[in-house]
Amino acid sequence: MILHVFNPEHDLALASNLSNFTAPHAGRQLRKDLGWLPALWAGDDDFILVENVMNAQRSYGRLRVRIDREQRKFVDKTQLNRLDITEVRPWGWNLALRSFLLRYGVQAVPSEDDIAGVRELSHRKHAVSLLKSLQVSGTIGQSYETDNMADILEYQRQYGIIVVKAPWSSSGRGVRFFNDAFNESQERWIRNVIDRQGTVIVEPYYHKVKDFGMEFESDGEGNVRYLGLSLFLTKNGAYKGNVLQPEDMKAVLLSHYISVELLHEVQNKICKELSVLYKNKYKGPFGVDMMIVAQPDGGGFLLHPCVEINLRRTMGHVALAFPSFTDGFSRVMQIVLTDKYRMQVRKQR
Repeated sequence: MILHVFNPEHDLALASNLSNFTAPHAGRQLRKDLGWLPALWAGDDDFILVENVMNAQRSYGRLRVRIDREQRKFVDKTQLNRLDITEVRPWGWNLALRSFLLRYGVQAVPSEDDIAGVRELSHRKHAVSLLKSLQVSGTIGQSYETDNMADILEYQRQYGIIVVKAPWSSSGRGVRFFNDAFNESQERWIRNVIDRQGTVIVEPYYHKVKDFGMEFESDGEGNVRYLGLSLFLTKNGAYKGNVLQPEDMKAVLLSHYISVELLHEVQNKICKELSVLYKNKYKGPFGVDMMIVAQPDGGGFLLHPCVEINLRRTMGHVALAFPSFTDGFSRVMQIVLTDKYRMQVRKQR
């Protein structure tokens, strides 16, 4: 029996590295309202862990009528010890999830050493390394790891505006922008991150014109499979939605800025590089965030091929789990942030 778990607080839990981790209210609310999401990719005989089975059946039921999917098996934590779970497929593995599942009778969890390995691979230094290997004609991007404030000040002097990232953090958090107006509060934030996590990642600020990503899956045996493109929307660094379109139409949209051949070259390089890195270390889905960057002289656009590596399932994987739409419209899958989180699928030209 396979158990699927939507734990969107994963990045924060991984950063904390605690077995007893309490997610912020927003993360708990998102898990409560969208815990049924794995129903989009779970098999007919799989189970999906939710907080309230009736609410999950109702929420998924409204969507599945529109996308012609079968009903799924939802369970809550009180039912886990009655199931013979042989595999767990979460949004992402961390110590807190492992501890929770063990408390409720699920033994099919990774060891603490295995999760330590996932955490090490989730360190942003691996995105720094991958970015270097993806530098081909048509790409741009510099990224550095340092524990030295003097280095950071030199990068700021060199580039003008820099982005400083904590090695582990959730999307939109642990990322700060700095210019020549460095102040004591900003410097204290950097030093606190270095004290807690050892280093920071420093990058030049780029004039982004479009976010997107590529989604992959590692089999843990040295093979990485490309799954598709993720065209997503953000506002002030926060995720707002994904475009639902066939792969060829997504590629056409990106071809207005960069060549499809460049996309294929980068895709193949990622598969090659991360097949080696993840062999015998990581099995599961992951995504690589990218962006289209405008050249300063107005002479066109370049590809930044590795802004982040998300070593977990992403909303891009969720979008790919939807059936293809061929009615000539884009559809945007959007997480609406109101008093409750809910999912909308709406059309736009």
